[in-house]
Amino acid sequence: MIGRALGSAIKVVLDRIHGEVMGRSTTAAVAVLKSLFEITVAGDRRERTRGPLSSLWDMPFEQVEPARSFPSFKGQKNFTGLWWSASTGTHVGYESWVERDVAMMLDFRPDVVAFSSQPFWLHWPGEKRERRHAPDFFARLSDGSGLVVDVRPDDRIRPEDAESFEATARACAEVGWRYQRTGGPSPVVRANVRWLSGYRHSRCFHASIAEALVGVFRDGRPLFAGAEAVGDRLAVLPVLFHLMWRQELVADLDAAVLSPGTMVRVAKGVR
Repeated sequence: MIGRALGSAIKVVLDRIHGEVMGRSTTAAVAVLKSLFEITVAGDRRERTRGPLSSLWDMPFEQVEPARSFPSFKGQKNFTGLWWSASTGTHVGYESWVERDVAMMLDFRPDVVAFSSQPFWLHWPGEKRERRHAPDFFARLSDGSGLVVDVRPDDRIRPEDAESFEATARACAEVGWRYQRTGGPSPVVRANVRWLSGYRHSRCFHASIAEALVGVFRDGRPLFAGAEAVGDRLAVLPVLFHLMWRQELVADLDAAVLSPGTMVRVAKGVR
């Protein structure tokens, strides 16, 4: 059955995931009892909660407000904005075009249920003073685990940045989260997913056309040829690209920029 859980179904999934997290072995919690890490989380009405990582690690960070603001001012070199997430139907902030691309890739990942930006401040003792760092994104994965992402290209990492990333990786390991530092997707992947993201909204879905496309691309076919086999390209292509965004139809997005001859096929598990 073609489709992706939306609206209230997302809340059901998140509630189930958090139930699984809380019901797991307490090994992770015990492991961080001696941790020196603390976090600060922003709540409703800008209220802030600070406490030990051992006490707050199981919060739904994918739903929290940003721990810090996204300033916008005349002459700034970075570009801030909001990414509309097809995964949750909410907006997620970013502070640069690279962060926008990473937000886009998180939204594109089928194992990401929901994600947020600047989810918390992480605090730890430094040699001379307390250090703190706000990771760029937190994603809740479909298996209930967490993924923390920092966005920084290799050539822009200063020694103090490297220390912050290392500390964040240690904190994530203590509570069983995954940690990733990325400079963003490759140019080809970015171009392809950026194109598909223009069709991420459910308004691009048409059930009968989608069903026909799945039948046509079952054994693989060039993109335009498959679309024309279903009907008028102007009507069919938006649905085709929407199914590719949902990864029910797939292609090699790393090899080259999408073209009429790109081979498209039905993803495994799609009927």
